[in-house]
Amino acid sequence: MSKRLLCIAGSLALSLASASFVAAQDRTTTTVTTQKTQTVQNADGSYTVIHYPVDKEVLVDLTPGTVIPGAKGIARVMRKGDATNINLDLSNITGDMNNFNVYAVDPSGKFTLLGPVTVANGMATQTFTTPMDKFMLVLSPEGNLTTMAENTPILFRSGVPQGFAVIPVGSRGERDGAAVGERVSAATTSGASAAYTAPLLGIPNWRQGTDTEMKINFAGEMTGTRANVSIEPRKDGATTIRMRFHELKEAPGGKRYVLWAISPDNKYHRLGQVVNTGQRNEAEIRTETGLRDFGLFITTEDVNDAPPTGTIVGTIMRGNR
Repeated sequence: MSKRLLCIAGSLALSLASASFVAAQDRTTTTVTTQKTQTVQNADGSYTVIHYPVDKEVLVDLTPGTVIPGAKGIARVMRKGDATNINLDLSNITGDMNNFNVYAVDPSGKFTLLGPVTVANGMATQTFTTPMDKFMLVLSPEGNLTTMAENTPILFRSGVPQGFAVIPVGSRGERDGAAVGERVSAATTSGASAAYTAPLLGIPNWRQGTDTEMKINFAGEMTGTRANVSIEPRKDGATTIRMRFHELKEAPGGKRYVLWAISPDNKYHRLGQVVNTGQRNEAEIRTETGLRDFGLFITTEDVNDAPPTGTIVGTIMRGNR
């Protein structure tokens, strides 16, 4: 470690906090446990099947297809018990085509017709109910759609909300009825506009006293940043976390990059932060936590308080070990 990294000052301020002494936040109001896969959607983007959680409204952007490229649409999906409600809100539907059919596509690739939707004055709202809990949405003028090809007329197809990943079509786990994906901790905090999710790393299964190098997926303002992450479960029960940033991007508007741990019981623990004013592009966080297992993610924040309220710009994934 160079002295330049150990003595970060002035334009780059580095705050560290040990999660061993951070109390679980009381402002967590709603908790959700969901399944998240490590796969990505098909190369052509045609199937974006996701698994919807129970008792949590998920806002899904509808991506315009070839029929009306400038059309806009969202779906509010709420799963309760054995039924999933889908509320469509469509706008900017131009042209003479006013009648469309709404389909749900399951993980096997099967298309199920939910019903028609009629556009009036360029807009439409419609509610559908289905017993399915894993699906993508497709809107098309076709009345008997069974698959999608490059020339299939599509008004909309559903995108993938933040915090979710695509279930691969025709996966063995789905055919056999087995669970697909890994356990994810997620929570919604007071004042936050979205759920914060991160996969639990499975620390109890790691070898004690051994460093494990991991990578981190950056997004948003931190796109282009590189970082090395080292995690070491110790024999005394604590876990050491070291994160070294390279080519660190300047934080927007005086914000800071904050590293969080989320516990299996959906509580947030602030582990450390980096403030970068653009003068230096390297930094390091060294910290530890007494949590038995946890997920890790980074947000941009305005203040030092917890829980997180900013945008997630980095997530450490278990598959990157």
